[in-house]
Amino acid sequence: MFALPIYTLGMHLLDGFFRSPSVEPLFSDAAAVQSILDFEAALARAQARGGIISAAAAAAISSSCRVDLFDLPSLAQAMPSAGNLAIPLLKQLNAIIARTSPDALRYVHFGATSQDALDTGLVLQLRAAIHEVEIDLDALVATLIGITEVHRNTLLVARTWLQHALPTTFGYITAGWLDAFLHHRQRLEDQLQNSLVLQFGGAAGTLAALRDRGPQIAKLLAEELALPLPRIPWHAQRERIAETATTLGLLSGTMAKITRDLSLYMQTEVGELSEPPSRGRGGSSTMPHKQNPVASAAIIASASRVPALVSTVLSAMSGEYQRSLGAWQSEWEVLPEIVRLTAGGAHQLAALLPRLTVSADKMRANLDLTHGLIYAEAVSLALSEKLNRASAHKLVESACRRAQFEKRHLRAVLSEDPDVTAILSPESIASLFEPANYLGSAGTFMDAVLHAARSLSQEHSVKG
Repeated sequence: MFALPIYTLGMHLLDGFFRSPSVEPLFSDAAAVQSILDFEAALARAQARGGIISAAAAAAISSSCRVDLFDLPSLAQAMPSAGNLAIPLLKQLNAIIARTSPDALRYVHFGATSQDALDTGLVLQLRAAIHEVEIDLDALVATLIGITEVHRNTLLVARTWLQHALPTTFGYITAGWLDAFLHHRQRLEDQLQNSLVLQFGGAAGTLAALRDRGPQIAKLLAEELALPLPRIPWHAQRERIAETATTLGLLSGTMAKITRDLSLYMQTEVGELSEPPSRGRGGSSTMPHKQNPVASAAIIASASRVPALVSTVLSAMSGEYQRSLGAWQSEWEVLPEIVRLTAGGAHQLAALLPRLTVSADKMRANLDLTHGLIYAEAVSLALSEKLNRASAHKLVESACRRAQFEKRHLRAVLSEDPDVTAILSPESIASLFEPANYLGSAGTFMDAVLHAARSLSQEHSVKG
Protein backbone atom coordinates (compact mmCIF):
# COMPACT_ATOMS: atom_id res chain seq x y z
CA MET A 1 0.00 0.00 0.00
CA PHE A 2 1.24 3.46 -0.90
CA ALA A 3 2.38 5.25 2.27
CA LEU A 4 0.56 8.46 2.99
CA PRO A 5 2.71 11.35 4.18
CA ILE A 6 2.41 12.47 7.79
CA TYR A 7 1.34 16.03 7.23
CA THR A 8 -0.66 17.00 10.31
CA LEU A 9 0.54 19.70 12.67
CA GLY A 10 2.48 18.14 15.51
CA MET A 11 3.73 21.26 17.27
CA HIS A 12 3.79 21.11 21.07
CA LEU A 13 5.58 24.38 21.80
CA LEU A 14 2.33 26.02 22.91
CA ASP A 15 1.00 23.15 25.03
CA GLY A 16 1.97 24.80 28.30
CA PHE A 17 -0.07 27.87 27.33
CA PHE A 18 -3.26 26.20 26.12
CA ARG A 19 -3.34 22.68 27.54
CA SER A 20 -3.75 20.77 30.79
CA PRO A 21 -0.92 18.34 31.60
CA SER A 22 -3.37 15.91 33.20
CA VAL A 23 -5.87 15.89 30.30
CA GLU A 24 -3.54 15.94 27.27
CA PRO A 25 -2.38 12.31 27.68
CA LEU A 26 -6.02 11.18 27.63
CA PHE A 27 -6.33 12.28 23.99
CA SER A 28 -3.10 10.93 22.58
CA ASP A 29 -3.24 8.45 19.70
CA ALA A 30 -2.38 5.64 22.08
CA ALA A 31 -5.10 6.66 24.54
CA ALA A 32 -7.73 6.86 21.79
CA VAL A 33 -6.83 3.40 20.53
CA GLN A 34 -6.73 1.95 24.02
CA SER A 35 -10.20 3.28 24.80
CA ILE A 36 -11.58 1.45 21.75
CA LEU A 37 -9.72 -1.69 22.77
CA ASP A 38 -11.16 -1.37 26.27
CA PHE A 39 -14.61 -1.55 24.69
CA GLU A 40 -13.68 -4.66 22.71
CA ALA A 41 -12.19 -6.39 25.75
CA ALA A 42 -15.18 -5.54 27.92
CA LEU A 43 -17.56 -6.78 25.22
CA ALA A 44 -15.83 -10.16 25.18
CA ARG A 45 -15.95 -10.41 28.98
CA ALA A 46 -19.62 -9.44 29.03
CA GLN A 47 -20.47 -12.07 26.44
CA ALA A 48 -18.57 -14.67 28.42
CA ARG A 49 -20.52 -13.77 31.54
CA GLY A 50 -23.71 -14.04 29.47
CA GLY A 51 -22.76 -17.48 28.20
CA ILE A 52 -22.48 -16.47 24.55
CA ILE A 53 -18.74 -17.13 24.24
CA SER A 54 -16.33 -19.14 26.34
CA ALA A 55 -14.26 -17.70 29.15
CA ALA A 56 -11.13 -18.81 27.27
CA ALA A 57 -12.16 -16.88 24.17
CA ALA A 58 -12.92 -13.80 26.25
CA ALA A 59 -9.54 -14.05 27.97
CA ALA A 60 -7.75 -14.38 24.63
CA ILE A 61 -9.52 -11.33 23.22
CA SER A 62 -9.09 -9.27 26.37
CA SER A 63 -5.38 -10.03 26.68
CA SER A 64 -4.86 -8.93 23.08
CA CYS A 65 -6.51 -5.55 23.61
CA ARG A 66 -3.32 -3.72 24.55
CA VAL A 67 -2.27 -0.71 22.56
CA ASP A 68 1.40 -1.67 22.73
CA LEU A 69 0.60 -4.65 20.49
CA PHE A 70 -0.68 -2.44 17.68
CA ASP A 71 1.00 -0.60 14.83
CA LEU A 72 -0.32 2.95 15.16
CA PRO A 73 1.37 4.37 12.04
CA SER A 74 -0.28 1.62 10.00
CA LEU A 75 -3.63 2.54 11.53
CA ALA A 76 -3.11 6.14 10.47
CA GLN A 77 -2.28 4.99 6.94
CA ALA A 78 -5.32 2.72 6.67
CA MET A 79 -7.94 4.94 8.31
CA PRO A 80 -8.65 7.33 5.37
CA SER A 81 -9.63 4.47 3.08
CA ALA A 82 -11.55 2.61 5.78
CA GLY A 83 -13.61 5.63 6.79
CA ASN A 84 -13.18 5.17 10.51
CA LEU A 85 -10.51 4.05 12.93
CA ALA A 86 -12.32 0.95 14.19
CA ILE A 87 -12.14 -0.96 10.92
CA PRO A 88 -8.33 -1.11 10.53
CA LEU A 89 -7.97 -1.47 14.29
CA LEU A 90 -10.18 -4.57 14.28
CA LYS A 91 -8.19 -5.91 11.34
CA GLN A 92 -5.02 -5.68 13.42
CA LEU A 93 -6.79 -7.15 16.45
CA ASN A 94 -7.99 -10.09 14.37
CA ALA A 95 -4.46 -10.68 13.12
CA ILE A 96 -3.07 -10.72 16.67
CA ILE A 97 -5.72 -13.14 17.92
CA ALA A 98 -5.36 -15.37 14.85
CA ARG A 99 -1.71 -15.88 15.76
CA THR A 100 -2.34 -16.67 19.44
CA SER A 101 -5.90 -18.00 19.83
CA PRO A 102 -7.50 -18.75 16.44
CA ASP A 103 -10.55 -20.33 18.08
CA ALA A 104 -11.46 -16.96 19.61
CA LEU A 105 -11.24 -15.12 16.32
CA ARG A 106 -14.93 -15.47 15.40
CA TYR A 107 -16.00 -13.77 18.64
CA VAL A 108 -14.06 -10.55 18.16
CA HIS A 109 -16.44 -7.55 18.04
CA PHE A 110 -19.38 -9.99 18.02
CA GLY A 111 -22.73 -8.21 17.79
CA ALA A 112 -21.20 -4.75 17.73
CA THR A 113 -20.52 -2.16 15.05
CA SER A 114 -17.75 0.36 14.52
CA GLN A 115 -19.78 3.22 15.96
CA ASP A 116 -20.34 1.32 19.20
CA ALA A 117 -16.60 1.01 19.67
CA LEU A 118 -15.83 4.58 18.62
CA ASP A 119 -18.62 6.27 20.57
CA THR A 120 -18.04 4.29 23.73
CA GLY A 121 -14.30 4.72 23.40
CA LEU A 122 -14.82 8.47 23.19
CA VAL A 123 -17.14 8.33 26.19
CA LEU A 124 -14.39 6.65 28.21
CA GLN A 125 -11.94 9.38 27.23
CA LEU A 126 -14.42 12.15 28.02
CA ARG A 127 -15.25 10.71 31.42
CA ALA A 128 -11.59 10.48 32.35
CA ALA A 129 -11.05 14.07 31.18
CA ILE A 130 -14.04 15.39 33.09
CA HIS A 131 -12.74 13.77 36.26
CA GLU A 132 -9.51 15.74 35.78
CA VAL A 133 -11.39 18.97 35.10
CA GLU A 134 -13.41 18.38 38.26
CA ILE A 135 -10.17 18.31 40.24
CA ASP A 136 -9.34 21.79 38.96
CA LEU A 137 -12.90 22.95 39.64
CA ASP A 138 -12.69 21.68 43.21
CA ALA A 139 -9.46 23.62 43.62
CA LEU A 140 -11.12 26.73 42.19
CA VAL A 141 -14.06 26.35 44.56
CA ALA A 142 -11.74 26.01 47.54
CA THR A 143 -9.73 29.05 46.46
CA LEU A 144 -12.80 31.19 45.87
CA ILE A 145 -14.24 30.25 49.25
CA GLY A 146 -11.07 31.63 50.82
CA ILE A 147 -10.95 34.79 48.69
CA THR A 148 -14.62 35.52 49.34
CA GLU A 149 -14.20 35.12 53.08
CA VAL A 150 -11.08 37.29 53.22
CA HIS A 151 -12.45 40.04 50.98
CA ARG A 152 -16.14 40.05 51.88
CA ASN A 153 -15.70 43.60 53.22
CA THR A 154 -13.03 44.80 50.78
CA LEU A 155 -14.73 47.73 49.08
CA LEU A 156 -14.49 48.41 45.36
CA VAL A 157 -16.66 50.01 42.73
CA ALA A 158 -19.11 47.98 40.67
CA ARG A 159 -18.95 48.87 37.00
CA THR A 160 -21.77 48.76 34.45
CA TRP A 161 -21.22 49.57 30.78
CA LEU A 162 -17.55 49.94 31.84
CA GLN A 163 -18.52 52.95 33.99
CA HIS A 164 -18.58 53.37 37.76
CA ALA A 165 -21.97 52.34 39.15
CA LEU A 166 -22.29 51.64 42.91
CA PRO A 167 -20.13 50.37 45.75
CA THR A 168 -19.73 46.63 46.15
CA THR A 169 -17.07 44.35 47.65
CA PHE A 170 -14.48 42.17 46.02
CA GLY A 171 -15.80 39.26 48.06
CA TYR A 172 -19.22 39.78 46.52
CA ILE A 173 -17.68 39.66 43.04
CA THR A 174 -15.81 36.44 43.79
CA ALA A 175 -18.95 34.94 45.37
CA GLY A 176 -20.59 35.31 41.97
CA TRP A 177 -17.70 33.45 40.37
CA LEU A 178 -17.90 30.80 43.07
CA ASP A 179 -21.62 30.28 42.52
CA ALA A 180 -21.04 29.84 38.80
CA PHE A 181 -18.45 27.12 39.44
CA LEU A 182 -20.83 25.34 41.81
CA HIS A 183 -23.32 25.12 38.95
CA HIS A 184 -20.60 23.92 36.57
CA ARG A 185 -19.57 21.24 39.05
CA GLN A 186 -23.14 19.97 39.12
CA ARG A 187 -23.40 20.08 35.33
CA LEU A 188 -20.24 18.01 34.94
CA GLU A 189 -21.51 15.48 37.45
CA ASP A 190 -24.74 15.26 35.46
CA GLN A 191 -22.69 14.49 32.35
CA LEU A 192 -21.13 11.53 34.13
CA GLN A 193 -24.50 10.29 35.30
CA ASN A 194 -26.72 10.89 32.28
CA SER A 195 -24.86 11.84 29.10
CA LEU A 196 -21.58 9.95 29.01
CA VAL A 197 -23.10 6.49 28.93
CA LEU A 198 -22.63 3.22 27.08
CA GLN A 199 -23.35 3.13 23.35
CA PHE A 200 -24.06 -0.41 22.18
CA GLY A 201 -26.60 -0.97 19.42
CA GLY A 202 -25.03 -3.10 16.72
CA ALA A 203 -25.38 -2.42 13.02
CA ALA A 204 -28.60 -0.37 13.14
CA GLY A 205 -29.22 0.05 16.85
CA THR A 206 -31.39 -3.02 17.55
CA LEU A 207 -28.62 -5.50 18.52
CA ALA A 208 -30.23 -7.91 16.06
CA ALA A 209 -27.10 -10.08 15.84
CA LEU A 210 -27.53 -11.00 19.51
CA ARG A 211 -31.18 -11.96 18.97
CA ASP A 212 -33.03 -11.72 22.28
CA ARG A 213 -29.85 -11.51 24.34
CA GLY A 214 -29.05 -7.90 23.39
CA PRO A 215 -30.36 -6.14 26.51
CA GLN A 216 -28.67 -8.65 28.80
CA ILE A 217 -25.29 -8.26 27.11
CA ALA A 218 -25.66 -4.48 27.07
CA LYS A 219 -26.25 -4.52 30.83
CA LEU A 220 -23.22 -6.73 31.42
CA LEU A 221 -21.09 -4.57 29.10
CA ALA A 222 -22.09 -1.44 31.00
CA GLU A 223 -21.05 -3.16 34.22
CA GLU A 224 -17.70 -4.17 32.75
CA LEU A 225 -16.96 -0.60 31.69
CA ALA A 226 -18.50 0.97 34.81
CA LEU A 227 -20.76 3.08 32.58
CA PRO A 228 -24.41 4.02 33.03
CA LEU A 229 -26.76 2.01 30.81
CA PRO A 230 -29.15 4.07 28.63
CA ARG A 231 -32.72 2.99 27.96
CA ILE A 232 -32.01 2.70 24.24
CA PRO A 233 -28.91 2.98 22.02
CA TRP A 234 -28.26 6.61 21.13
CA HIS A 235 -26.01 6.33 18.10
CA ALA A 236 -28.40 8.33 15.90
CA GLN A 237 -29.41 10.78 18.63
CA ARG A 238 -26.46 13.05 19.38
CA GLU A 239 -28.04 15.08 22.19
CA ARG A 240 -25.75 13.47 24.75
CA ILE A 241 -22.61 14.40 22.87
CA ALA A 242 -23.95 17.88 22.18
CA GLU A 243 -24.82 18.33 25.84
CA THR A 244 -21.27 17.49 26.85
CA ALA A 245 -19.97 19.99 24.30
CA THR A 246 -22.30 22.76 25.47
CA THR A 247 -21.61 22.02 29.13
CA LEU A 248 -17.91 22.47 28.52
CA GLY A 249 -18.68 25.53 26.41
CA LEU A 250 -20.54 27.09 29.34
CA LEU A 251 -17.62 26.38 31.66
CA SER A 252 -15.20 27.88 29.15
CA GLY A 253 -17.41 30.95 28.84
CA THR A 254 -17.45 31.50 32.60
CA MET A 255 -13.67 31.30 32.75
CA ALA A 256 -13.43 33.77 29.87
CA LYS A 257 -15.74 36.19 31.67
CA ILE A 258 -13.74 35.94 34.90
CA THR A 259 -10.38 36.42 33.23
CA ARG A 260 -11.70 39.22 31.05
CA ASP A 261 -12.71 41.02 34.24
CA LEU A 262 -9.40 40.14 35.89
CA SER A 263 -7.49 41.61 32.98
CA LEU A 264 -9.52 44.83 33.22
CA TYR A 265 -8.87 45.06 36.96
CA MET A 266 -5.17 44.65 36.10
CA GLN A 267 -4.99 47.61 33.70
CA THR A 268 -2.42 50.19 34.72
CA GLU A 269 -5.12 52.85 35.13
CA VAL A 270 -7.19 50.56 37.39
CA GLY A 271 -4.51 48.59 39.24
CA GLU A 272 -6.83 46.77 41.62
CA LEU A 273 -5.49 43.28 40.88
CA SER A 274 -2.38 41.79 39.38
CA GLU A 275 -1.01 38.42 38.46
CA PRO A 276 1.79 37.26 40.75
CA PRO A 277 5.14 38.77 39.79
CA SER A 278 7.92 36.32 39.06
CA ARG A 279 11.12 36.33 37.06
CA GLY A 280 10.45 35.99 33.35
CA ARG A 281 6.65 36.09 33.73
CA GLY A 282 4.63 38.53 31.63
CA GLY A 283 7.61 40.51 30.44
CA SER A 284 8.19 42.31 27.17
CA SER A 285 10.95 41.86 24.62
CA THR A 286 11.41 45.65 24.48
CA MET A 287 9.81 47.22 27.58
CA PRO A 288 11.55 46.21 30.81
CA HIS A 289 8.76 47.54 33.04
CA LYS A 290 5.96 45.36 31.64
CA GLN A 291 4.11 42.75 33.68
CA ASN A 292 1.49 41.38 31.32
CA PRO A 293 -1.41 39.19 32.56
CA VAL A 294 -0.28 36.12 30.64
CA ALA A 295 -2.49 33.57 32.41
CA SER A 296 -5.56 35.65 31.67
CA ALA A 297 -4.49 35.90 28.04
CA ALA A 298 -4.09 32.12 27.80
CA ILE A 299 -7.56 31.46 29.23
CA ILE A 300 -9.29 34.05 27.07
CA ALA A 301 -7.49 32.78 23.97
CA SER A 302 -8.51 29.19 24.69
CA ALA A 303 -12.10 30.12 25.47
CA SER A 304 -12.48 32.22 22.34
CA ARG A 305 -11.98 29.11 20.20
CA VAL A 306 -14.59 26.97 21.97
CA PRO A 307 -17.92 28.48 20.78
CA ALA A 308 -17.24 27.76 17.11
CA LEU A 309 -16.29 24.19 17.99
CA VAL A 310 -19.47 23.77 20.02
CA SER A 311 -21.51 25.00 17.07
CA THR A 312 -19.99 22.23 14.95
CA VAL A 313 -21.21 19.61 17.42
CA LEU A 314 -24.67 21.20 17.48
CA SER A 315 -24.75 21.15 13.68
CA ALA A 316 -23.88 17.45 13.72
CA MET A 317 -27.14 16.69 15.54
CA SER A 318 -28.98 16.78 12.21
CA GLY A 319 -27.21 13.69 10.90
CA GLU A 320 -29.22 11.48 8.58
CA TYR A 321 -31.09 8.31 9.49
CA GLN A 322 -29.40 5.70 11.71
CA ARG A 323 -25.79 6.65 10.91
CA SER A 324 -24.92 9.93 9.34
CA LEU A 325 -22.57 10.72 6.51
CA GLY A 326 -20.23 13.50 7.59
CA ALA A 327 -22.09 14.82 10.64
CA TRP A 328 -20.97 12.07 13.03
CA GLN A 329 -17.45 12.19 11.63
CA SER A 330 -17.24 15.95 12.28
CA GLU A 331 -17.34 15.24 16.02
CA TRP A 332 -14.19 13.14 16.08
CA GLU A 333 -11.62 15.92 16.32
CA VAL A 334 -13.88 18.70 17.51
CA LEU A 335 -15.10 17.25 20.79
CA PRO A 336 -11.64 16.33 22.10
CA GLU A 337 -10.47 19.84 21.19
CA ILE A 338 -13.34 21.38 23.19
CA VAL A 339 -12.32 19.30 26.20
CA ARG A 340 -8.64 20.08 25.82
CA LEU A 341 -9.13 23.83 25.51
CA THR A 342 -11.57 23.95 28.42
CA ALA A 343 -9.30 21.81 30.57
CA GLY A 344 -6.35 24.03 29.70
CA GLY A 345 -8.28 27.10 30.82
CA ALA A 346 -9.33 25.43 34.08
CA HIS A 347 -5.74 24.40 34.74
CA GLN A 348 -4.47 27.96 34.17
CA LEU A 349 -7.18 29.55 36.32
CA ALA A 350 -6.71 27.06 39.15
CA ALA A 351 -3.03 28.03 39.21
CA LEU A 352 -3.68 31.77 38.93
CA LEU A 353 -6.37 32.52 41.50
CA PRO A 354 -4.52 31.34 44.65
CA ARG A 355 -1.64 33.70 43.77
CA LEU A 356 -3.76 36.66 42.72
CA THR A 357 -2.48 39.95 44.17
CA VAL A 358 -5.31 42.12 45.55
CA SER A 359 -4.76 45.84 46.15
CA ALA A 360 -7.46 46.81 48.64
CA ASP A 361 -6.03 50.34 48.88
CA LYS A 362 -6.33 50.88 45.13
CA MET A 363 -9.86 49.51 45.17
CA ARG A 364 -10.79 51.97 47.90
CA ALA A 365 -9.08 54.87 46.14
CA ASN A 366 -10.89 54.14 42.89
CA LEU A 367 -14.21 54.42 44.70
CA ASP A 368 -13.55 58.15 45.01
CA LEU A 369 -12.65 58.80 41.38
CA THR A 370 -16.10 60.19 40.57
CA HIS A 371 -16.02 62.53 43.58
CA GLY A 372 -19.10 61.00 45.11
CA LEU A 373 -21.26 60.55 42.01
CA ILE A 374 -21.64 56.82 42.67
CA TYR A 375 -23.67 57.65 45.78
CA ALA A 376 -26.27 59.61 43.80
CA GLU A 377 -28.76 56.73 43.88
CA ALA A 378 -28.48 56.45 47.66
CA VAL A 379 -29.13 60.18 48.08
CA SER A 380 -32.05 60.08 45.65
CA LEU A 381 -33.70 57.24 47.55
CA ALA A 382 -33.19 59.04 50.87
CA LEU A 383 -34.80 62.20 49.49
CA SER A 384 -37.70 60.24 48.02
CA GLU A 385 -38.85 59.45 51.54
CA LYS A 386 -40.06 63.07 51.68
CA LEU A 387 -40.33 63.94 47.96
CA ASN A 388 -41.82 61.97 45.13
CA ARG A 389 -39.27 59.87 43.30
CA ALA A 390 -39.28 62.00 40.14
CA SER A 391 -38.62 65.20 42.10
CA ALA A 392 -35.87 63.54 44.15
CA HIS A 393 -34.24 62.17 41.00
CA LYS A 394 -34.35 65.56 39.29
CA LEU A 395 -32.87 67.29 42.34
CA VAL A 396 -29.94 64.89 42.62
CA GLU A 397 -29.38 64.84 38.86
CA SER A 398 -29.06 68.62 38.89
CA ALA A 399 -26.58 68.43 41.77
CA CYS A 400 -24.54 65.84 39.87
CA ARG A 401 -24.30 68.05 36.80
CA ARG A 402 -23.22 70.97 38.95
CA ALA A 403 -20.60 68.86 40.74
CA GLN A 404 -19.17 67.74 37.40
CA PHE A 405 -19.15 71.22 35.92
CA GLU A 406 -17.54 72.80 39.01
CA LYS A 407 -15.24 69.77 39.57
CA ARG A 408 -16.39 69.47 43.18
CA HIS A 409 -17.44 66.56 45.37
CA LEU A 410 -21.14 65.76 45.18
CA ARG A 411 -21.44 65.80 48.95
CA ALA A 412 -20.23 69.42 49.07
CA VAL A 413 -22.72 70.48 46.41
CA LEU A 414 -25.62 68.73 48.16
CA SER A 415 -24.64 70.20 51.51
CA GLU A 416 -25.09 73.70 50.05
CA ASP A 417 -28.48 73.00 48.49
CA PRO A 418 -31.31 74.22 50.76
CA ASP A 419 -33.81 71.84 49.14
CA VAL A 420 -31.57 68.98 50.24
CA THR A 421 -30.59 70.23 53.68
CA ALA A 422 -34.24 70.88 54.50
CA ILE A 423 -34.73 67.11 54.33
CA LEU A 424 -31.33 65.60 55.19
CA SER A 425 -29.13 66.54 58.13
CA PRO A 426 -25.34 66.88 57.72
CA GLU A 427 -24.95 63.56 59.52
CA SER A 428 -27.43 61.87 57.16
CA ILE A 429 -25.64 63.25 54.12
CA ALA A 430 -22.27 62.04 55.43
CA SER A 431 -23.73 58.60 56.10
CA LEU A 432 -25.01 58.36 52.54
CA PHE A 433 -21.46 58.82 51.24
CA GLU A 434 -20.08 55.93 53.28
CA PRO A 435 -19.80 53.01 50.80
CA ALA A 436 -20.17 50.33 53.45
CA ASN A 437 -23.66 51.67 54.15
CA TYR A 438 -24.87 51.01 50.61
CA LEU A 439 -24.06 47.36 50.01
CA GLY A 440 -27.64 46.16 50.17
CA SER A 441 -27.94 42.40 50.72
CA ALA A 442 -24.40 41.59 49.58
CA GLY A 443 -23.57 39.93 52.89
CA THR A 444 -26.66 37.71 52.78
CA PHE A 445 -25.92 36.65 49.22
CA MET A 446 -22.30 35.87 50.03
CA ASP A 447 -23.32 33.78 53.04
CA ALA A 448 -25.74 31.76 50.90
CA VAL A 449 -23.09 30.99 48.30
CA LEU A 450 -20.44 30.16 50.91
CA HIS A 451 -22.85 27.81 52.67
CA ALA A 452 -23.62 26.02 49.40
CA ALA A 453 -19.92 25.81 48.50
CA ARG A 454 -18.92 24.38 51.88
CA SER A 455 -21.74 21.83 51.71
CA LEU A 456 -20.69 20.73 48.22
CA SER A 457 -17.03 20.54 49.23
CA GLN A 458 -17.90 18.44 52.26
CA GLU A 459 -20.08 16.15 50.12
CA HIS A 460 -17.25 15.58 47.64
CA SER A 461 -14.71 14.95 50.41
CA VAL A 462 -17.01 12.28 51.89
CA LYS A 463 -17.41 10.63 48.47
CA GLY A 464 -13.67 10.85 47.88
